[in-house]
Amino acid sequence: MQNGPALKDVEEALALPLDRLAAHLGGHGLTLDRDVPVRQFAHGFGNVNYLLSVDGARTVLRRPPLGPIPPGGNDMKREHTVLSVLWRAYPYAPKGIHFCGDESVIGAPFQLIEYREGLVIGAEMPPELAGKPEIGAKLGGELVRLMADFHAVDSEEIGLGQFGKPEGFLERTLAGWVKRCRLAMEGPDPHQPTKAFAELVAWLEAQKLPPSAVTLLHNDFKLDNVILNPQTLDPVAVLDWDMATRGDPLFDLAIMLAYWTEAGDPPAMHELKQMPTAAPGFPKRSELVTGYGAISRRDVSDMLYYRVLGMLRLAGIFLQLNRRWREGGTTDRRFAGFGTLADGLIEFGWDIARGRAF
Repeated sequence: MQNGPALKDVEEALALPLDRLAAHLGGHGLTLDRDVPVRQFAHGFGNVNYLLSVDGARTVLRRPPLGPIPPGGNDMKREHTVLSVLWRAYPYAPKGIHFCGDESVIGAPFQLIEYREGLVIGAEMPPELAGKPEIGAKLGGELVRLMADFHAVDSEEIGLGQFGKPEGFLERTLAGWVKRCRLAMEGPDPHQPTKAFAELVAWLEAQKLPPSAVTLLHNDFKLDNVILNPQTLDPVAVLDWDMATRGDPLFDLAIMLAYWTEAGDPPAMHELKQMPTAAPGFPKRSELVTGYGAISRRDVSDMLYYRVLGMLRLAGIFLQLNRRWREGGTTDRRFAGFGTLADGLIEFGWDIARGRAF
């Protein structure tokens, strides 16, 4: 098994101006080790991550992607605010080392984060682990525990008591993602909304909102954002905190459920290629909810609103990625089909709203 996320040579368009970077870091008491080659992480559709050496230690430099940034996304300052303190209460959070908001240094805001080595599982199980149902069961259980443990962190105790805007969280989340979806459909060669999109939005807007608790939220909790010990498969770190906030923890759970593909799901869910959860042994989505409720002791008896809202959000993300392709912000041809994928996710969300699936 590969020990650590895949690395590649730095893409020409994303090359770092090392002289300016070294000078900036030096002004903050940090030394860029120029004798260690800089590599780029190969994984992901969003932020750009580099592996370099600072003060003799392997360190991650993280910056937003090229092109327009959607509102609220790819927020380096937000992520650094969380990671600079969360590690004290949640050992799976890597430590935030430095943030720079001066775009003249490398062309975008960036941050430095502690590097943690281990195994990252993406769309498919590594060959050594494939066909072992007990592995899927373990990974599913670990994800639920990791999330419940994170939601138990007291934000006040680590200095994040004023972080985010938890008041009106669900109302604002719905309005925000409806707006983002519509904006993403506009632009060059507009993507036409489906009938299911209008029906889904109308259904969500007509619902009475459930009572809402407040905890820290990750907002993108899934298997490929977790680093595992390659030998034991125990978690080593949780990554990608740039959308973290405070709000309703059941929405965090719903986000993970949106990515969680089951064998009998429609094609769009399998086309996500985010996690290998359709393989034997992985818990069903309903089992994840039950497990989370047991560990967190939260009432998870009515997840329908969260579940549907989570599907709208996921569709919105792929619509935004598709607009980046249509505007010429990426040459990655995978992005060309993300509008159609988003339509399929919306259709599945509408099925969930009507009780035809969970």
